Amino acid sequence: MRPAELPASAQERLRALVAFLARDDAAPTSVRDPERAWEVHVADSLTGLGIGSLAGAGRIADVGAGAGFPGLVLAVALEAAEVDPIESVGRKCEFMRRAVLGLGIGNARVICERAETWALAGGREAYDAVTARAVGRLATLAELASPLLRPGGVLVAWKGRRDPDEEAELARAASALAMEPVDIVAVAPFAASRHRHLHVVRKAGPTPPGLPRRPGMAKKRPLGSRRR
Repeated sequence: MRPAELPASAQERLRALVAFLARDDAAPTSVRDPERAWEVHVADSLTGLGIGSLAGAGRIADVGAGAGFPGLVLAVALEAAEVDPIESVGRKCEFMRRAVLGLGIGNARVICERAETWALAGGREAYDAVTARAVGRLATLAELASPLLRPGGVLVAWKGRRDPDEEAELARAASALAMEPVDIVAVAPFAASRHRHLHVVRKAGPTPPGLPRRPGMAKKRPLGSRRR
């Protein structure tokens, strides 16, 4: 979906989000050119709505949400959905909370936890979709998403140029994570990333025993890595 396809009210709130990012000295991402930020952050985030299972999700978790992309953008675009940006860095959480309050994004709730910790509490198998934008390798993201997703839910991961080694790593890890790669969607041409791809991975069954592992292990020792 392109920004121009949204209702005018949603476009105005997203413009306000970019302006908020530009004027907040504590924002985790600097904005020098609002129009560039519109393309790099907002328009890029909205490409995920081309995935029907994300566009129709009732509850969405955005893992490693950072400054709120795509999580806050999806919350504005999908007013009927509940969106939980998940971020472990306190200053990033505080920025998102200021943005949520200042812009009145009532369907977004910032979770200031590691994804693994949240998956042991209120987030376990609670979501129809998990998003992650350029925050880790596919196998790592699939491992973080699995205990958060309901069976049948999907991970949508924003990545750049396709990496056969990374995709093979995910394939090797998939059965141990109850996650099944189902689609790779090229998003082009697009100013934010010349080689943008969206990877769609479906939760194929109940969360396997032992997930989540200890915080940090999914990144340090991905299950599909040949170097484990």
